[in-house]
Parts: sequence; C-alpha cells; structure tokens
Amino acid sequence: MSDIVLATLNAKYIHAAFGLRYLLANLGELKSRATLAEFDINQRPLDIAEALLAQKPRIIGLGVYIWNVAQTTEVVATLKRVRPDVIIILGGPEVSYETDSQEIVQLANYVITGEADLKFAELCHDLLRGKRPPLKIIPAELPQLSAVALPYAHYNDDDIAHRVIYVEASRGCPFTCEFCLSSLDIPVRQFPLDRFLASLEALLARGVKQFKFVDRTFNLNLNFSRAILQFFLARMRPGLFLHFEMVPDRLPPALRELIAQFPPGVLQFEVGIQTFDEATMERISRRQDLARLADNFHFLRAQTSVHIHADLIVGLPGESLESFAAGFDRLVALRPQEIQVGILKRLRGTPIVRHDAAWAVAWNPAPPYELLQNKLLDFATMQRLRRFARYWDLVANSGNFVETTPMLWTHTGGGTPASGPACSRVASLHAGPETDAPSGGGTPASNETSASFAFLRFSDWLFAQLGRQHSIALAHLVELLFKFLTTELGRDPQLVAEALWRDYQRGGHAERPAVLLPFLPTEATPGKRRDRSLSLKRQARHLA
Repeated sequence: MSDIVLATLNAKYIHAAFGLRYLLANLGELKSRATLAEFDINQRPLDIAEALLAQKPRIIGLGVYIWNVAQTTEVVATLKRVRPDVIIILGGPEVSYETDSQEIVQLANYVITGEADLKFAELCHDLLRGKRPPLKIIPAELPQLSAVALPYAHYNDDDIAHRVIYVEASRGCPFTCEFCLSSLDIPVRQFPLDRFLASLEALLARGVKQFKFVDRTFNLNLNFSRAILQFFLARMRPGLFLHFEMVPDRLPPALRELIAQFPPGVLQFEVGIQTFDEATMERISRRQDLARLADNFHFLRAQTSVHIHADLIVGLPGESLESFAAGFDRLVALRPQEIQVGILKRLRGTPIVRHDAAWAVAWNPAPPYELLQNKLLDFATMQRLRRFARYWDLVANSGNFVETTPMLWTHTGGGTPASGPACSRVASLHAGPETDAPSGGGTPASNETSASFAFLRFSDWLFAQLGRQHSIALAHLVELLFKFLTTELGRDPQLVAEALWRDYQRGGHAERPAVLLPFLPTEATPGKRRDRSLSLKRQARHLA
C-alpha cells in the first residue's frame, strides 16, 4: 500500500515508463511512500482501476500520452466513480496543451503541464499536508537539469532483462518544425555530463546492453556527443546497442571519426528527414541543408556500420502525392536500412493547424489525430498511403526481404536495370552504387522506375489480395511477393525464387516455403544463422 501511486499505460510491455521514474526519483522524502504501477494499453481499464485502488492510494499520478489517452480517460472515469476521494494528478504531453476541451482533464483533480519532475513532488507535499491549490491547471516551471535527480536507479532487474532502457543527456530542440511538439521545447539543455556518465556506468555494471537515447538532437552539442561516444567505445562489449536521434545535416569530422570506429550492429541513428520538398520545408518552418544531409548519408553508408532509420511524413501542407513520391525515391537512393513513413498528426499545441483553412485539412478527431485528407490528398489516397506505410514496414523495414524488395522497381540478375534519377539501381537495399539526387524535392521517376510508385502498386495489389494490413505470416508474404513479381511484373521465376530463399535464410529460417520448392535444389540447406548478439533481431537481418 502506498500514499502515492505513479502509473501509466505503455504502448507495449517492453516500453518502460521513463517519465514516471523521473517523478519517483525526485519525490525526496516522499519516495518511500510511493510506488510505480505500469500497465499497457491492451489491458482492460476496469482491471487497471482495480489494481490501482488495491494500493489504497491517496494520490494517483497518471502519465497521459497520445497513445494512451483514450484508455486512461476510461481509467480515470472509473476511479472517480468508485473512489471520488482519491486525488488524480495528470501530466504528460497530451494534457500539457489545449486542456479546456479534454474530458480527462475535466475528470481529474489537477493537471501539471510541462516538465513535472520537480513540480509533482511539490504538489504532493502540499496535498498530503492538506493544502489544496486553488487552480486545477498547474504550469511547471522549466527545471534546471542540474537540480533534477536522475531516474536510472529505478530501473529494476526485470526492466533490465526484458525492457527498453531509455536515457537522455539533454532536453529540448533548437528547431521550429510546426508539426512537432519538440519545437515548443526551447532551449536545448544538457544534464551535467559527469553525473550522466556515472549513471551510464552503473547501468552497464548492472548488465544493460541496449540504450535508447531520447534526446531530440543528440549530435547538436559536439562536446557532449563526442564524450558519450568515447565513453561507449572504451567499454565495448558483445550485444551493445545504442540508439540516437540525429540532426541529419550535422555530422562534423570530429563525430565522423568516432562513429566510424564502432563495429557492426552497435549504432542505430534515427534521422528525421520528414520532407525533401523545399517549399514545404519553408511552409512548416523546417531548416534542413539537403546537400549536407546527402553527404552525411553517403558517409554513413560507405564508411561506417551505422544502421540508419530515416523518417518521412505523408500529408504535410502543400505536399502532393508526386512530391512525396519524389522525396521517397530520393531517400531510397540514399540507402538507409529503414524508412519509416509516418502519417501527419495534429499534436496538441503544435502550430501546424494554422494551415488548416488554406489546405482544406481534415483531421481524425480520435487519437492519434492523423490526417484524413487535405486539398492535395483526398481520403482515398490517404488510405492507400496508410497501407503503403504499413506494408513497407512489413516488407522492407523488417529486414526479411533485403534482396527481394528492390526487385519491385528494378530488374536484378538478368534483363535491363530500370533507370532514372530516382531509381536506386541496386541489387539489394544496402549494397550497390548510389545515385545523385537534386537538392530539392524533385520530380519522381516514371511509374516504371520509381521505387515509391512501384511499391504503391504492390501495396494496392497486396491489399486487394488480403483485405487486411496485419496478421500476415512471413511464409505467406513470401508467396505473395513471388506471385506479384512473377505474374504482375513478369520477373524471372528462378531469379525471384533464389532471391526470396536467400532473404528467408537471412532470418535464420530452415524450412523451404512451398512456392519456392520447384526452383530450389533438393539439397538446398539453410544458411548460417546470423549472430544476433550483434544487435536487435530486426537490425541484424539488415546486416548483409
């Protein structure tokens, strides 16, 4: 039983609630009277409410995010019906803006907006002494990070064994991209480096091997970036995996030198491109040097073993299907291992809504508030692009079809390679010559040579075959790819089967899919299993 219960609904069990651990670490003398209670969005709100009330709390603090606000609203409604005396305090990005219109805010007792690391403790002290603040909405002053207690001791052994371990060396973002909440989080501030590195050392000593840095701009402060990379280089060990979010056009020689020293499977960079269209970038207040970005990609692919996860957004105001396709083709030509296609969301508090009237924007009113349509992309097109994003993730990003995926837009192993400024002209997603793309968004290649339009055609066909986007077995995807490539595109069945078999083996699968049997030698044996200690499974499959 605890006076204070800190709780949230994670998107998945594997995700550990980073923000709750900060609140717990900064409770001071109240820490012994508090406990963490983590759930996930697949659990029933009634069961969550029961588990929370079983602690006999006086205060329940709930972290509210775009992925859990609907379920958390149900939890709060139940709590207030059953135990109206329990004080409910909300925090998190979903309730830090536009609070007047939210049902969950009306149900709760208090809402702390902004970074609540210190303000939550202050509020709890007052409430437990019987002092009630007069206002429901309590803005948190931006805390000095030197005064914030670090949360890493509150990862328990089970977290370390089974969950993602989040860390951060800094907060904030210097950019003003109108679609992003980070654009409201200025200035960039760093935690004291010596204290942060000591926490990393303690986590390593406890057996942590995979670190996900949540810094929005890890490579912004060169001295910090170098110190952290040097720290890990000096402590290299099997299974070490580091995820950083990088500014795409900032990779000076001092960082390049360090990055090139890391072995395969250790570094993953999440690189937010979002758009290559210069008019769109100007419209949404995004600053990005496209020539320098391309040069950094060429360096990372040619001279390092970094796994690149690049982001593009569908639906930015003024971006058409053709300009998105041109950007997607250009990004394919830069050869990141993964391209995440995200649908534009209307995040509370962001200024992207200022374009709604001019571009006839319609948003989904339910979380995650995605774009439904606008002047250039009607609802039917947006639905096609949603399927495109999902199927691209299943086929290309998964690493299960590294060699087969480019066959959707280029001939390999025979025939004449497709050509054009937007075609990657490679035999796999990760090897082969690169192309030079124009500095702007450009024009997509013809439908026959464009990776984007070729994959959109496959996506449309796949949905017509399946009628769904989820619960598709890997072996069934192999069959569908073989059918599409051979019957719809007329690819050589023998070459397609051999590519699919090599891809299938790359994932460590021993059984031969039935559709491939007529084209494989009877003695065909599975390939050697990849050493998965190199990195996470998904990243390991991309290692050619």
